[in-house]
Amino acid sequence: MSFIYIWISTIVRILELKVENLSPEMKATLKYLAGIAGPSGYGSKTTAQQISEDSMPSSHNNLTAIVTGATSGIGLETARVLAKRGVRVVMPARDLSKAERVKESIQKESPQAEIIILEIDLSSFGSIQRFCSEFLSLGLPLHILINNAGKYSQKLEFSEDKIELTFATNYLGHFLLTEMLLGKMVETAAESCIEGRIVNVSSVIHNWVNPKHFSFMKLLNPKSYNGTKAYAQSKLANILHAKELSRQLKAKKANVTINAVHPGIIKTGITRDYRGFLTDSLYFVASKLLKSTSQGAATTCYVALSPQVEGMSGKYFADCNESHCSALANDESNGRKLWKQTRALMHRRFLLPVGKCGEEGEEASTN
Repeated sequence: MSFIYIWISTIVRILELKVENLSPEMKATLKYLAGIAGPSGYGSKTTAQQISEDSMPSSHNNLTAIVTGATSGIGLETARVLAKRGVRVVMPARDLSKAERVKESIQKESPQAEIIILEIDLSSFGSIQRFCSEFLSLGLPLHILINNAGKYSQKLEFSEDKIELTFATNYLGHFLLTEMLLGKMVETAAESCIEGRIVNVSSVIHNWVNPKHFSFMKLLNPKSYNGTKAYAQSKLANILHAKELSRQLKAKKANVTINAVHPGIIKTGITRDYRGFLTDSLYFVASKLLKSTSQGAATTCYVALSPQVEGMSGKYFADCNESHCSALANDESNGRKLWKQTRALMHRRFLLPVGKCGEEGEEASTN
């Protein structure tokens, strides 16, 4: 269907030249469909492998990365591409047998790949602590942390810590993982003179969150539940986390950055129960909006690897370019409040020492 992309690309160029009042949203949509590159030189059709080949000279392949959710989807593709370029990949996994199969498939393609599998359940604070302890005991450096794993639950479920499962996995689990590994990342960056990079995989769906409904206590233990809203709120929290931690790292002059990314909507194997002109047409149109797994992993790899992103922190990326997130996600006071509330929760569970942002008296507000 290359003629479709050529046609759309031509239309976009005509519109950009002839229609000055075309909305930015319409231009962005058309550029997305056509795969037209943005300022970075990459676009929606860029693949993770392209990014890795452009970004990683052989002199910079002695890196260690942790990739959560690496047993399937864009996490697996991210791990595969990193390993192919010589990055040592640590794969936290709940299903160890599945992780072993993934490891074998990656090493079959790249025999030199070094893959380390460690057990973790990101919804469990205790499991995260054990994982971090085991990883740190290996004495390895840590250059890249990719918080990719995601959970979507249609019904209300709770973690072993009695916290709503989607929020516990997508946000709290990655928050704790990052906090417990941050010291190692700062140390590695100082010793190696290579910028440490943390990537929070979020979603454009964060735009759906109503500020009136974004309440920390309700996220922990909702009275009513909607799976899509819960997922959107967790992804908003991932962005707020990135922006607040970025401010703290800059204040400390640490050589570590943290950014959030929207990978795009990824193609999955959908079985059609109904056929006909209308449904086939809708699937055809929808397919043009979806990305392959390799395209979906591209923005993660771009932010984790590209020299173009050096020094950039607290940003939000889509299609391998800096993008705009919601006003709520950009609210600095909201991000700081969420960080304090999260830190206070971790302190109450005896998981993290109290820092200056978690001092007594600062944890009272939990709305």
